Amino acid sequence: MKVFKVFYQKNKTEIPVRENTEVLYVEANGIPEVYKYLENREYNIEYIEELSEQYLEFERSSVNFKLESING
Repeated sequence: MKVFKVFYQKNKTEIPVRENTEVLYVEANGIPEVYKYLENREYNIEYIEELSEQYLEFERSSVNFKLESING
């Protein structure tokens, strides 16, 4: 499994504004699986980035880090 950082806006119908971008972390096998996992949420997904081990360690030190796993 890999960890992906998802940049998104909470409202699909509004024009994206950088200051309103939120982040969520998803553990999945690939980007298509992340899109499928999030398809029922009303998110406007801006970008999905696969995290390297080093970057993941850095992200884990953040108080806002919360990992969602597709398999559980």
